[in-house]
Amino acid sequence: MKNDLPDRRERAGLSQADLAEAVGVTRQTINAIERDRYDPSLDLAFELAAHFDCRIEDIFTPD
Repeated sequence: MKNDLPDRRERAGLSQADLAEAVGVTRQTINAIERDRYDPSLDLAFELAAHFDCRIEDIFTPD
């Protein structure tokens, strides 16, 4: 699953650690998602979408 999480995070002025803390995961988890090495759980996808005030499908798109 592709995502634009790095762009959204950087536009918001957040580090991976900042975003991880905001959504309750580790920095390594955010890094793995951004590198397309890990697909987030549905709960985490909702958390990320809520954090950026958008829909899940605005962040994540199928390969």
